[in-house]
Amino acid sequence: MPITVDIDVMLARRKMSVGELADRVGITPANLAVLKNGRAKAVRFTTLAALCEVLECQPGDLLRWEAEEEAAADG
Repeated sequence: MPITVDIDVMLARRKMSVGELADRVGITPANLAVLKNGRAKAVRFTTLAALCEVLECQPGDLLRWEAEEEAAADG
């Protein structure tokens, strides 16, 4: 998938656990893991906004686009 999720990067910068983030955002740790690991098919804007609020970042800090060729070479 050409969209890469960088939640791990922001979690490390904020020294926050997945469980704490899930708690503060209001989603289950399992659903956050699906998003974090790039297995989600969609994300609600309200969830994205809550992630940005808690992590004090912009949506572009959490999501980035990669060309299919780059994604295949990385994975």
